[in-house]
Amino acid sequence: MTTVLEVKELKKSFGAIHAVQDISFKVKAGEVFTIIGPNGAGKTTTLEMIEGLVTPDYGHIQFGDLDWNRNANAIKMMIGVQPQSSAMFDLLTPEENLELFATFYGKARSTEDILAMINLTEHRRNRVKNLSGGQRQRLAIGLAMISDPEIIFLDEPTTGLDPQARRNIWDIILQLKSLGKTIILTTHYMEEAEKLSDRVCIVDQGRIVTLDSPAALIEKLTVEREVRLSFLDGVEAAEEGEIFAKDLSSVSRTERDATSLTIWTPKPEDTLYDLFKFTKEQEYQIEQVSIREMSLEDVFIAFTGKEWRD
Repeated sequence: MTTVLEVKELKKSFGAIHAVQDISFKVKAGEVFTIIGPNGAGKTTTLEMIEGLVTPDYGHIQFGDLDWNRNANAIKMMIGVQPQSSAMFDLLTPEENLELFATFYGKARSTEDILAMINLTEHRRNRVKNLSGGQRQRLAIGLAMISDPEIIFLDEPTTGLDPQARRNIWDIILQLKSLGKTIILTTHYMEEAEKLSDRVCIVDQGRIVTLDSPAALIEKLTVEREVRLSFLDGVEAAEEGEIFAKDLSSVSRTERDATSLTIWTPKPEDTLYDLFKFTKEQEYQIEQVSIREMSLEDVFIAFTGKEWRD
């Protein structure tokens, strides 16, 4: 797959604050590449440098054979940047905003196409100030698409939206991907990153701590699985179950809360086989059993040591 963006050794400081210390990655054509990290990790500064809004102190940004020093106008024509809501004209309609933004470019995608893609055809003549938060965010993405760019930058496009509005944005992003567009996304939502991304780049303290597909990152953590059991026969049964589980070679640790027992094991099938044999012999009844799937949030905590906050 063709590399459409290459970032090498980016660094940026603001006084004594080292916002970006050393960031390098490549983005392939047609992928959704997501940058996530805790507040102050440097992801927005990284995005602004790539978009040409902030000049790096050190490092190189290449769009194929183009760079900002020699080919700024050409790069501006090939990228689309989601504007903040304050960049829209509140007294104009979505249709008028799109038509105005279209005049900024030598070529533009048809307003009809974009309104249909962002599901605003019915609201095309409503003033922007009367749109809902989700509708305004969809318009912001539409404005990023007006020049029919190859690469689209979306900076936390679903922050503050309700779950339904968020999923409407997801549908648009997946539609753009199906059209062959390359999307560089930042998000505060782990589920969003996991569902949409081809690759995820976790940034902390101005550096990349890991970069891979969500599935590959999660796979790295699946050495141990978390198994949970609830005992119908009360606390004593759970205590006996914990004593038994601790002696199993397949169990690394246990934790009990009243009648609930949590077990960490690299071999959940073997562990459950032995446990069920034990409970059957003791005639204990199990109310509920679950094996928790690892998620991108587990990856984030493992690599940064920080709890994620939406």
